[in-house]
Amino acid sequence: MSHANLPPGKVFEFKSAAHLLRIEREQARTLQELWQDLQTCPDSSIFQHTFRTLEEHHFIQEGFSNDFAHWVYTDCAQVALGEVLASIDVREFTSLADLRARLVHIVGEFLERTPQVRGVVAVNPFYFCSEQTVVTPTGITASSLEEFIGGLRMVSVHSIHYHFLEARLRRQLETNDFSLWLESNLNLRHAAQKINRIDIYTSTLEDVRLQMLRTLETNPN
Repeated sequence: MSHANLPPGKVFEFKSAAHLLRIEREQARTLQELWQDLQTCPDSSIFQHTFRTLEEHHFIQEGFSNDFAHWVYTDCAQVALGEVLASIDVREFTSLADLRARLVHIVGEFLERTPQVRGVVAVNPFYFCSEQTVVTPTGITASSLEEFIGGLRMVSVHSIHYHFLEARLRRQLETNDFSLWLESNLNLRHAAQKINRIDIYTSTLEDVRLQMLRTLETNPN
């Protein structure tokens, strides 16, 4: 399907990003400290240890979907709590505040049931981290569906990650840059919603690219 070219302010600019890991002030050595720090750490840390680590955990067959579950399971030896944290499906959440509240509730409830483990020191501390994103232009832009598809084929997976996953922090988990532009500027609401529902648990970044291309090239409306 052909679309008229858009004015300059509506053009999609494919960008890429490098990430510098930053250690925040929060550091947990016990489950009690983890529970307290979950309430005060920056939103970027919640995002880093859940959404961001999905990419890194694709290859781990044990299924740890977030860093909190991994630490509780391996360094605190609390298997039951680790499994509950690992079962959190971040796709259910439309705000980081709600995701934080769920994490705080799960750990707090566990500590109420098993107060004897509150002060047990973990094998290794949990360092709350976030990332400083350095955004760089790729020089690739799109003002039509055809140009967008061409750009999507050309850019690196770092660009896919920035616009599809990193954008969720900026947009409070509601959507990604690709879907927002497609719906707002090309009126492709169906395609935008379908792309936003791509399973980030089971899809690699290349899979995300291929699924987006398949959606846009077959039946975008």
